[in-house]
Amino acid sequence: MALFEKEPLTPPLAYRMCPETLDEYIGQKHILGQGKLLRRAIEADRITSLILYGPPGTGKTALAKTIAKKTKAYFEWLNAATIGLDELRKVIQHAKNRKAQGIRTIVFLDEIHRFNKLQQDTLLPDVEEGNITLIAATVENPFFYVNSTLLSRSQVFQLKPLSKEDLLEIMKNALSDKDRGLGNSSLILDDAALNHIAEMSDGDARKALSSLEIAALTTQPDSNGHVRITLETAEESIQKKHIVYDKKGDQHYDTISAFIKSMRGSDPDAAVYYLAKMLYAGEDPRFIARRIVIFASEDVGNADPMALVVATSTLRAVEFIGMPEAKIPLAQATIYVANAPKSNACYKAIEAAMEDISTEETMEVPDHLKDSHYPGAKKLGHGEGYKYPHDYGGHVDQDYLPKKKKYYKP
Repeated sequence: MALFEKEPLTPPLAYRMCPETLDEYIGQKHILGQGKLLRRAIEADRITSLILYGPPGTGKTALAKTIAKKTKAYFEWLNAATIGLDELRKVIQHAKNRKAQGIRTIVFLDEIHRFNKLQQDTLLPDVEEGNITLIAATVENPFFYVNSTLLSRSQVFQLKPLSKEDLLEIMKNALSDKDRGLGNSSLILDDAALNHIAEMSDGDARKALSSLEIAALTTQPDSNGHVRITLETAEESIQKKHIVYDKKGDQHYDTISAFIKSMRGSDPDAAVYYLAKMLYAGEDPRFIARRIVIFASEDVGNADPMALVVATSTLRAVEFIGMPEAKIPLAQATIYVANAPKSNACYKAIEAAMEDISTEETMEVPDHLKDSHYPGAKKLGHGEGYKYPHDYGGHVDQDYLPKKKKYYKP
């Protein structure tokens, strides 16, 4: 006899509440609303190869499951993180055999960004010949991580973070569903608690449902047998929210772009917000400091030369003190350069000069400006006729280029 009996393992709430039909699917109206192309293709069971791209918890796998339930094709589930090349070839061979019998095969490949070029190339001919219909999912921008040839044979659909209203609807469905959700539990959920989970989940339905489930499972019932989930319980259940931010992906580039453009637009509040987002997500503070240094010259320049002094001092301070205190000088520098007057005259000057160097005949240094301090220089005429500006009160007219150029236009 066993010392104890194990309770049967129950799949997580987020898994149980996965929609089974398009009508149950919440969110992504821009691609799945009534009359939209993707919805029509799914309802008609006529989908072509797709790439679903979006942050975690936005419904990529859920959408694939609704397609799997709707289609008459054979549906194959794969994950790029765990499948090898040999196994992939076997899957494709089975698909070819089914095709010979008149049966279509849809292959859902999660995390396609984890496939290397060779693995992606293995898919290409069979996608092209129609041996498989590929539905690939990724949290990374497919235009960076998926081969262009595979992209050209697929439709790319971007899934967006779910709205607060979407998350509230998803959680309320879970609370009322007696078959798959928490409808059989004696739960009393404060509106403030529900709103907090929706707000802190950052558009991620999986995180919202997981936090809701944790709160329900870990809260003791009261004397009447009711489990009351308060705002305090919700805060403990969700704790620090996860920021969708990949240091090598879209969020990295998009956020630093917004940070720079906010400083350029003289909006210190927006700039500090994006600074906080990057720091919260674990971005390298030295990378941020370097971008501020570049900005101080490129966008502020000589309109306020102190901006560069502040920025370079901040870079030194960040390297010297590290995080978390480094956020303070970073905020100071961000606010300073955002509020500073702007001029890109120095940036435009060097860009124009570099363009001339690369495209025009290189101008020789005039003889009167050449070095005259080595033996024989005078015999070559080097330095002859040079006017020392300090002998003329600090300024004297003379040619410094063989051909007149105007690069700096303050």
